[in-house]
This record gives sequence, C-alpha cells and structure tokens, in this order.
Amino acid sequence: MKKRIRKYIIYGNALVVLLCFVLFMFQVFLTLERSLYEFDLKRTASHAPHEDIVVIGIDEHSLQALGSFPWDRQIYIPLLDMLNMEESRPIAIAFDILFTSASDPQSDEALARTLAEYDNIIMPSYANIEDEYNRKAVSFGEDGALQADNWTHPIPIFAEVTERAHINARLDSDGVIRRNWLQINTGDGTPIYSMAFKMAQMGNIPVESYLGRNQHKEILIDFQATSNDFLHIPFVSVLNGEVPPEIFKDRYVLIGFTAVGYDTGQTAIEQEMKLVYAHANILNQLLAQTYISMAPNLYSAVTVLAMILLALWFTWRFKTLHSVLIFMGTAAALLIGQYYIFKHFGLYVDTVNPLVALSLTYLYNVSIKAYFEARQRSFITKQFGRYLSPELVREIARSDQEIQLGGIHKELSILFLDVRGFTTLSEQMKPEEVVGFLNMMFDLITTKALDNKGTIDKFIGDAAMILYNAPLDVPNHAYCAVKTAYDIQEGMKQVRKEIEEQYGASISVGIGIHTGEVVVGNIGSFLRVDYTAIGDNVNVAARIESNTTANQVLVSEETYALTKDYFDYQCVGERMMKGKTIAVKLYEVTGIKKRLAIAD
Repeated sequence: MKKRIRKYIIYGNALVVLLCFVLFMFQVFLTLERSLYEFDLKRTASHAPHEDIVVIGIDEHSLQALGSFPWDRQIYIPLLDMLNMEESRPIAIAFDILFTSASDPQSDEALARTLAEYDNIIMPSYANIEDEYNRKAVSFGEDGALQADNWTHPIPIFAEVTERAHINARLDSDGVIRRNWLQINTGDGTPIYSMAFKMAQMGNIPVESYLGRNQHKEILIDFQATSNDFLHIPFVSVLNGEVPPEIFKDRYVLIGFTAVGYDTGQTAIEQEMKLVYAHANILNQLLAQTYISMAPNLYSAVTVLAMILLALWFTWRFKTLHSVLIFMGTAAALLIGQYYIFKHFGLYVDTVNPLVALSLTYLYNVSIKAYFEARQRSFITKQFGRYLSPELVREIARSDQEIQLGGIHKELSILFLDVRGFTTLSEQMKPEEVVGFLNMMFDLITTKALDNKGTIDKFIGDAAMILYNAPLDVPNHAYCAVKTAYDIQEGMKQVRKEIEEQYGASISVGIGIHTGEVVVGNIGSFLRVDYTAIGDNVNVAARIESNTTANQVLVSEETYALTKDYFDYQCVGERMMKGKTIAVKLYEVTGIKKRLAIAD
C-alpha cells in the first residue's frame, strides 16, 4: 500500500508541477492577476492628489455656455492671457486637446501669436501606433524606447511656438490603462515625452530617473485619485473671470474634456475615466516621486515551487482538518502579505499563480490521501468484519466516540459454545478434512453470531466465546445472544446429518449464555492486547456451557428474565457452579415465540 501511495505522490505531483508551470508560462490567470492588482490600487489610493494640479474642464456647463465643440480658436486667447498674468502664472499649461488640423486662418494666426508670447504651454502630438491595416507600426529604438515613424502633430504655426508632448494611451490586451509610455521616439530617434512627464520637467522635478527603470521607458501608473478627487474648474468659469487668478499661481494646469461622452477610457481604478485625469494621475505620481514595480517572473516561479512543496509537506504531515486550516492560513498569508508589500513598498507580487499552485497541489494530495484512507478503512472494516457484524463495524467507523482503551464496566450477554464429539470424529478424518470441518463449523457459528450483532471474542480449539453489547451498544443483547444459540442449533441439524452419513459419527454443540456486568475493553500487556471481557459473570457463562448436554442451550436466570417473552423455556433446576456458594438456576431453550426485527 505504501509503495503504491508513493507512486501516486511522485508521478501525480510531477504532473501537478508541470501543469502549474504551463499555466504560469501561458498566463492563463492573467485576468485574475490584473484584478488583484487593481484591488490593491483601489484599496491603497489616497484620493488626495497633489494640491498643485488643476484641471480646467470642458464640461457640460462650458459647452452649453460656449456652444458645441470645436470652438473658434480665438476663444483660448483670453484664457491664456488671464492664466499668464503675473499673479496667476502657472508652471505649465498643457492642452489635452488636439490641434492637428487648420481652422479659420485668422483665428489660427491670432492664437499662434498668443502662444508665442508664453513659454509654459504644451500642445500634444500623437504617435500612430497602428497602420491602416491595424498592424503595429512601431519598433524599439537603440535606447529601448518605443519608436514610431508616423506622427500626428499640431499644425506648424502652433508646433513652432509651443512645447511638445505625446498623449498616447498605453492599453493592455484587455483595453485597460494601467501603464503609460513616458517617452516615445520619432523615426529619427528624437524623444517626445508624455504630457505629464513634460509638465514635471518644466517644474524642475527630477523625473529623468524614471526613464531608466524600465527598458521601454514605461511606467505603471500609481492611480491615487479618481476623476472627482482633482481640483476641477469649468472652462467657462475661468474665461468669465469667475475664478480668483491666484488659484493657478505656480501650479500645473491641464485643459481637457470632462463632459460626458468625450475622451474617456477604462483605467485600473475607474471604469470610465476622463483621460485628462489619467494624465493628472501620472503627473501626481511624478510630483510625489512614487513608483510601482512588478516582482520578477523568477520570483513568481520560485514562489510557485515553494507553495507546491509546502502543500505536499503539510498535507501528508498533518491530519486532514489541520491541513485544511494550514491551507487556508497559507492562502490568507499570501494575500495579506502581497497587499502589505504593495502598500508599503510599491511592489506588486504575483500571488495568483502561487495560490493556484498551492490549491492544485493541496486538492490533489488531499484527494489521494482521502482515497487511500478510505481504502484503508475499507480494509480494516473487512478484516474486523470477520469478528464483528458489518453493521457494527460501520457504526464504529461512523461514530465520533472512540472505543474506550482499557476496561469499562458494562452489562453484556456472554455466549460460550463447545463442539462435542469432535475428538472422536477427528480420529476418522485426514488432517486436511479436520481443518475443513472446523472451518465449516466456525463459518456457521460466525455467520449466525454476526447476523445477530455479536462480537467474536475468540475461538479456543473447538470452542468459542461470543460477546453481545460490546464494543458498541446493542439493544436487546440478551435476545440476540439466545437467538444466535437457537440459530446455531437449527443449523447443526444438517451438519449432524451429513457427518453421520459420511463418517458414522455423532457431533453436537452445547451452548451456555449468561447476562451480567463485566469488565470489557483492551486488556493485556504493553506489547499485546486483546479486546475481551473478564469477570465473574464471564466465568458463570463458561460454567453454564459445561453443564449442557448434547445440542442443548442453557441460559441463566438473568438471561431468562430478559428473553422469556421471545423464547420457550424449560427449567432444568439449579446447578452448583465452581467458585459459587449459591446454586444457579438454569433454563433450557426449547423454541422461539416471536422475533425482533433488530436481530434479523
């Protein structure tokens, strides 16, 4: 059995390891990983962005007041003039609005003249990542940055007088924004930084180190705020002078759409975020100098292997209930640990694949363990079924109460049986026939005893001792004992006939039964114990059996009192027993009156 278990452990877990690493390599649980990452972001978000970030929103109120978009470009002139007054001048003003096509020439020229007056204005460009056939139209330059040959820039008269930044959104395969390119190169290798990065540079924030942290100049966005968390001022309110100018002094101003239906995308923290706030979150991260990193794949692989080994160890080392608790505790520790690390160190550690490895390994091994334990119980049940009734064995297996070790006082019915005439008969038989006869006799005795919920205590040569009401309670145990004796004597009629015809010898059985309190349990030495009953009442049952004649069943007065309503008896008088000072009154079973279903 152990060798077979070992084979299942070795080969089965080898397959589990292979499966876990296949799942890991092919990112089968990538969706769950991303969900856990987003959970960490949402739970750790402060919802208190940097106070120097201001969003001037083109919202519903502004569209209603100024008309549908696009507006005449001269509308931006008074806004820029007001923002760049001495008392209100921001560090940077970034348009999250494309100015890539010409409009009214007079308006464009007027706006260009205004733009040329100020050095703190950023206008966006856009890298065309895919060509007309939806194929990737980018590569990676020598510095590792994304390189795009096809760009959409502001019209020349605007581009010549403003700072440049890209507003490309970096979408993961599920269409969610979790990261962004801080730098994208043009076809000739000229870097164009992201809008937030450019704004931070204009504020002399040391952000260049961010470019060296990722091979492709990417950043995982540390979303600390949702759309409603940023300071938002309607475009029309600024235009009409309703906002004190000093609000913008030495701050970072983003101008973009906040109206419903304009420029939205799904982010890691918000299902539908106005993308101007995505830029605001990146800027907030750069100003706060925070960084989120992913633990290397090697770490995940090592953790997966560690979880497999750990699950193997505690599944086979501890009982199933304890292993379940350890499994749940380990899973909880993984989740809590990764959240703690993310919150305090900005490091996201993949725990989904280790959890899958832990679960698969535990479920496989606990299933194998349960299977072999069930087989072992079945084996034990089968073996004990030779001594106890199958129903009794199953009840012991189901019972939450352990069989008492040592001895306990309990009322039992004890049956002693002796085969008479066996010595004479064995002289006429070959050795193998003697064994066959004994097996046949004991099979009859065992079958009848087990059918009536008896426990075979022992066979002694051609005699037997059978207990009723142990190790588990048996209702009407006295009835069961007498019923067993009656059934054996009925079965012996055919046995006697066959023996007499074959060997010309006479064979009979004498049975004695007594009911009383005895000591029953595991009795013996440290090295050898037997489950048996001892005490004076056991000796009385043996003495009663010795007083029987051929094919006779004698019971004590105690057994008679408990079973007289079910069997016909004939009093045979009082007999003196060895070791007794008072005679014992005995009754012979002569027939059966009625049967109890419990013994059928």
